[in-house]
Amino acid sequence: MPNLILLHGALGHSDVFEPFKEELSKYFTIYTPLFSGHGYVQIPENGISIETYTQELKEFIEKKKLNDVFIFGHSMGGYVALCYAMENPSAVNSILTLGTKFDWNEEQAVKESKMLNPDVIAEKIPKYGELLEKQHGAQWKQLLPAIADMMVSLGKNPPLKNNLSTINVPVQIMVGDQDNMVTLEESTEVYRSLPNAKLAVLPDTKHPMDRVRPNLLLNLMRDFWNFS
Repeated sequence: MPNLILLHGALGHSDVFEPFKEELSKYFTIYTPLFSGHGYVQIPENGISIETYTQELKEFIEKKKLNDVFIFGHSMGGYVALCYAMENPSAVNSILTLGTKFDWNEEQAVKESKMLNPDVIAEKIPKYGELLEKQHGAQWKQLLPAIADMMVSLGKNPPLKNNLSTINVPVQIMVGDQDNMVTLEESTEVYRSLPNAKLAVLPDTKHPMDRVRPNLLLNLMRDFWNFS
């Protein structure tokens, strides 16, 4: 069976893929690694960066001795998948991204990072704070500023910028039409910059993975990866 890696987004968790695993496991051997800082995996001493996560994905694939991998990445997971493919093209069969933000700049990254204040979240959005604690343990309050630092670093030096034309593996960029974090314009621009890409817009779909209708996404996966 071919190998499919499902990559969660920043502050996300591999649990979000549960509604998809039963169907996908008919066609793939499924892997759902957790990035460091997520799901009780420790935050590295030197902090979190896209480069760190790309290296973690590389080490995971090498440890499992996986070849010709298929990758689905939600949000940040899609960014990491493309960074990995840029550096390791022969290891990747193809990539699907959903809700991945590509248009990073320093000013906007600083603005977004300010929303990741654990004290404000605990006070203003307590249910979200409780979810983060359930998924990531007590370290969720350290994870938020670490992710904020990653965003600022990404804004200063986005590794995919001006490098998309070097990624030759088949890619499908997907975005929800109601995604309030990712624009259709930036998704279209990336789709046009990739040499071997498709674009899909999901109707009535917001950014969070748990708001994506499983049948809609599974049908897009089925079409792109040609399984039935």
